Amino acid sequence: MASSVGAAGDDPRCRWLLGLSLAGVVFTAVVVLVGAWTRLVDAGLGCPDWPGCYGALVVPDAERALAHSPEVPLESAKAWVEMVHRYLASALGLVVIALVGLGMRWRREAGYPWATSLALLAVILLQGAFGAFTVTLKLWPQVVTLHLLGGLTVMVLFLWLHLRLRRFASGTVGMVPGRRLTPLWGLAVVLLVGQLALGGWTSSNYAGIACQGFPTCNGQWWPALDWSEGFHLTQTVGPNYLHGQLHAEARSAIQVGHRLGAVALGLSLLLLIMGYRRVAGMRAWLALLGGAYVVQVVIGIANVLAWLPLWLALLHTAGAVLLVVTMTLSLWHWRWSTVPAAVAPAGADELAKKEELAHV
Repeated sequence: MASSVGAAGDDPRCRWLLGLSLAGVVFTAVVVLVGAWTRLVDAGLGCPDWPGCYGALVVPDAERALAHSPEVPLESAKAWVEMVHRYLASALGLVVIALVGLGMRWRREAGYPWATSLALLAVILLQGAFGAFTVTLKLWPQVVTLHLLGGLTVMVLFLWLHLRLRRFASGTVGMVPGRRLTPLWGLAVVLLVGQLALGGWTSSNYAGIACQGFPTCNGQWWPALDWSEGFHLTQTVGPNYLHGQLHAEARSAIQVGHRLGAVALGLSLLLLIMGYRRVAGMRAWLALLGGAYVVQVVIGIANVLAWLPLWLALLHTAGAVLLVVTMTLSLWHWRWSTVPAAVAPAGADELAKKEELAHV
């Protein structure tokens, strides 16, 4: 089996798979950032319908828009921002379909990440549904937050698929065992996902500057906070969540929750770095992960102190993307980059070296 799998690395289709999966990581990051830009410039409802815009595949003129939706005046610039985001997301879906199609040849080969490919296809379809619900449910915060998490999930799946394809192409799948993930890694991942969700909730409820000043909130260490309203996840839909509907104390609770989540995540990453910094091959990756966290915290604080300028708010989303990528790469290298000699089979030293070279 090893020889047949190893031959896949010489197949042009396998090289296409490697290239497309890596391009998908970058492309997804771009789509996530364009989505953030769309929200930040209040263009999320630039087109009142989906998938078209005022019933057209491109932004129509004012007369046609008025005939289609007389109650929603056309703002051409915002409509174009929204449609560019949709065009890019649709192109990303085509990349996923191409990956699934190209990989069908090896779907029954041991070690080929066919399940990851199908998972990526399922998530991209679900993400398209969330995109539709974002418009039809008028920026309902629950859907907007899930839409952000879905975009980041697509990026992680692209990256994981690419890394697994590299192992498959190297012909060493299944010949070198990997480490098991520990509870400390699980805690860090759970807290990261939770913090990303809190960030999406903060953004979708327009609570980014609900607390003026740092580290205090509106001049107090613990101001009046309405937690029940701020995190009321069963709130009714509509009529329109543009600029948010929550009162000040509820938005402050969301902002304080986001800050506390950042502290919890930071502590878990510190434990992770202290616990595994001496493990061979992990120091550099953990340093990158810790550095990405520090950069993201600094950008978050700057957003509050500078009253959320557009470019800095977009940079905060980019920081979240960087944090997710570094966490994924750190997890991957913990599991596969080095292998304890006690559990390595005979001849694994040479294979481990091949693995390290393939993943550098």
